[in-house]
Parts: sequence; structure tokens; C-alpha cells
Amino acid sequence: MTMIDRILEKSVSGERLLPDEALLLLESRELSRIGAAADRVARRMHPEPYRTYNIDRNINYTNICTAVCDFCAFYRSPHSSEGYVLPMDELLRKVEETVALGGNQILLQGGLHPKFKLDWYEEMLSTIKARFPQVNIHGFSPPEIYHFTKVNRLPLRDVLQRLKAAGLGSLPGGGAEILVDRVRRAITRGKVLTDDWLNVMRVWHELGGRSSATMMFGHVETLAERVEHLERIRQLQDETGGFTAFICWTFQPDHTDLAHLGRKGAAEYLLTQAVARLYLDNIPNIQSSWVTQGLKIGQLAMVYGANDMGSLMIEENVVAEAGTVHFLTLDQIRSAIEELGFIPRQRDVFYRLVPADMEQFAVEANRRRNQSPGLPVVAV
Repeated sequence: MTMIDRILEKSVSGERLLPDEALLLLESRELSRIGAAADRVARRMHPEPYRTYNIDRNINYTNICTAVCDFCAFYRSPHSSEGYVLPMDELLRKVEETVALGGNQILLQGGLHPKFKLDWYEEMLSTIKARFPQVNIHGFSPPEIYHFTKVNRLPLRDVLQRLKAAGLGSLPGGGAEILVDRVRRAITRGKVLTDDWLNVMRVWHELGGRSSATMMFGHVETLAERVEHLERIRQLQDETGGFTAFICWTFQPDHTDLAHLGRKGAAEYLLTQAVARLYLDNIPNIQSSWVTQGLKIGQLAMVYGANDMGSLMIEENVVAEAGTVHFLTLDQIRSAIEELGFIPRQRDVFYRLVPADMEQFAVEANRRRNQSPGLPVVAV
């Protein structure tokens, strides 16, 4: 039995992997064997006959940002003529369209705006919740939250408590990239570093909140730094138990200052996701990233450790600005799950199944929209 076999057998049996073992897996490039082990772990953790997906909309309320991220094609400086802030009526229209298509949440994120005070964000949240109380607001990644504390000169806990009271339902794991300060300093300026990113999540979890964790890889990080990222996420999950899911994707280089690095292929994505499934033994869900990988690789990810097909993504802007635009209908997402032998089920951000009648409403609403000319499922 080889060292790789022993490591995989250890993980499949439920034992925790060490960082050095995860690194050996990434270095081995044994894609099919590691993927098969990740699939076995995913089936052990999720023996149910279904696999899930979500319907939401990524609403970017502003693209104005004081941080400079070499990997980002979306942001605009505060002095740019291309900067915008969505008016409230436009934001509410986007939420209304999401609800009409069976969506149960919005992903609300923006740049690090230099002027807005906390009451501006509180008013935005409370206005949305007053109009759409049934919609979960999955909003404000750790870099935004940390930025709020600096602009308002308020303690982190106070900021999070006020946002929660105003209607914030859960935190997305955006802005993590690689949670290693060497990497963060190399590709960003003016953005939160590792310990503070993690502490935003820690305090949110202490307040009873739930969140997702992410990793954007395939740029300047080493394989060892990918493992370090996974280790920091796993340590915090041991401490708080507040992460519902992990999502990873490859760096999308087009139109960014790091375009010369090129794009990592599907094998790199599948290998990294599979190792993440083996390593993150305390995070229940792994989400496929079809938005960056496309339908076929997104589907293949479901047998490389993922148990969730991700979101329909009625709207997505950040990845699209980097030149990656994959469009899927709800029927395509459901069919991709069915082709793997599972029952497709809609869920919410907390991974609770949506009632069958609401799920059927969403299926029919999306089919009607797809049959109407000029109304794309994903509007960019």
C-alpha cells in the first residue's frame, strides 16, 4: 500500500488528515483516486438520496472600492467615472424579480465604499426586510464588515449586532482568497488580513450567526498555502461550528492585473475541491462552482466531493467582469443532479429543504421565464 493509499483510507474511515498529508495529496496529482475517496466521504456524510441547489441573486450594491485587488476586474476606484451605487428602488426591483423566480435569498455584496456610515447599511437592510420579510439577506463579506468598523470607529461586535438587528441573516465567505498573509499582501492593498477575516466570522458565529467559507486559488499561492488556508478554516470551525458550507474556485484572470498568470484547468479545480472535502471533516457541505467551471465540470464536481450544485445565480457580476460567464437554467441544474442518480432538491442558505410546493413553483416560474424572449436566466 502506498502512502497516498494510506492517507485516503484514513480519511474515508473518518480519521482527521494532517496538513502534511493534505499537501502530499495535492502534490501527488492522483486525481481519480483522490476524487473517488472524496466521493465516498461525501456519500458517508450525505447518505440521503438527494442533492441540493439554491436560487438566489448576487446583488452588488456598489462597485466603488478603496481596496486594490490585482485579481479583481469588478471594482472601481472612488474617483472613477464608472463607479455606481444602486438606488433603493433598483435594489428592491432585483429582490422582487428573485422572489418571482422562487428565490429565497439574496447575496448582497459591494466594494469598500469610503463614505457610507453604518446607518446607511442598516437602512438598506431594514428596507429590504420590511418589503420582503421572507428573504434571507446573505450579505457583507468579512472585508466589508472589517471596513465598516474602521469607517465608523466602532467595535466589531457592535457592528455585527446592529447589522443583525437590521435584518442581516447570514455572512458569505467572500474576500477570503487565500488566508495566508504573504499571499494577501502580494495581491491586495487596503484589505483585511487573515486573522481579522477569521475574527469577523468568529464573532458572527458567537452571536449565533451562520456563514459560508470560500477559497479562490490558482494565482500566487503555493500548494502548502492552500493547505494552510484549509487548516485555518478547519480550526475556526472546531471552535465555533458556524460554517455551513465551503466553496472553492479557480482564479479567473481575464481583464485583471494578474492576467499573465493564466487560468488553471478543470483538473486543478477538481483536485483541490476533493482534497478540501477530505480535509474539512467538520464542515457539512461542499458546493460545486459551475459559475466558474461550466456545466460539465460543475456536474463532475458532484462526484469529487461536492454534495450541492450551488445557486442558479439569477445575477452575477464579479466573475463575469473577469470574462467568465456560464449560463445555466434551473432545468439544467436539476438535470445535472438527476443524471448522477440523485433527486434534485431546492434548499435555503442554511441547507434546509424548501417545501415541495415552493420548489415546484420555482421550477414552473423559471420555465416560463426561459420561454419568454429577451429574459435571460442570468442577467449580467
